[in-house]
Amino acid sequence: VQLQASGGGLVQAGGSLRLSCAASGRTFSRYHMGWFRQAPGKERDFVAAITWSGDSTYYADSVKGRFTISRDNAKNTAYLQMSSLKPEDTAVYYCAAQTHYELTYPNRKAAGYDYWGQGTQVTVSS
Repeated sequence: VQLQASGGGLVQAGGSLRLSCAASGRTFSRYHMGWFRQAPGKERDFVAAITWSGDSTYYADSVKGRFTISRDNAKNTAYLQMSSLKPEDTAVYYCAAQTHYELTYPNRKAAGYDYWGQGTQVTVSS
């Protein structure tokens, strides 16, 4: 599956952005979806994930209550709605797909994902 992330940009602290991840090539509903972010000089960190069906979501503690992950399987797209943004949210954001097998759950580790998008820059000014 090919993933294309979009929606990043420059926003003031307290503002909002919605990231999109458009998938193509294979059946989107075969995959759990995740969002990760990477700031300069730092590791790629887990942000949020959603099961293949959309029934369950998972968040890093640092974004819980501010970010919302969702998906529309009919549109082959996953989303990350980001609100109350902080300067420390500044990073390149990546979407990723993890092949779903029976009784598996979205991984919080980057190594658990099979496909990656190209990343979209989010910059939050203070």
